[in-house]
Amino acid sequence: MIRQYTSQDINSVLDIWLNSSIKAHDFISAEFWVSQVDNMRDIYIPASKTFVVELDSKIVGFYSLYENMLAAIFVSPECQGKGIGKQLIAHAKEQCPALDLNVYIENVASYQFYLSQGFTVIGEQVCQHTGHMEYTMSSNT
Repeated sequence: MIRQYTSQDINSVLDIWLNSSIKAHDFISAEFWVSQVDNMRDIYIPASKTFVVELDSKIVGFYSLYENMLAAIFVSPECQGKGIGKQLIAHAKEQCPALDLNVYIENVASYQFYLSQGFTVIGEQVCQHTGHMEYTMSSNT
């Protein structure tokens, strides 16, 4: 079940974000992701429209929209590969049919996933936070 985020969901969302970020971005130090937890809790999640997905009353994934940007989409590592990410993308497209997102070029699995969900590369740039190259992708091409 996908539902709108509530403030009671914050610890589950932060745990999923941190564990998934460390796993998906092994080319960036885990310490960087740990250093960003407060920003996620205090700045990014409150500024975004966030939805969570539950299985057996447990949050196993979420996504956040900021304007037309898919600012975050994460699934618990133990629940990946089960179609949850596809459900989240479909739900996000219902909220905002023309979505953009950024993905690290080195994050090949996520890049391939976004391609499979109809996103195309529209640009690339250096991430100001990490110095790593990232693609900007769009579902509206």
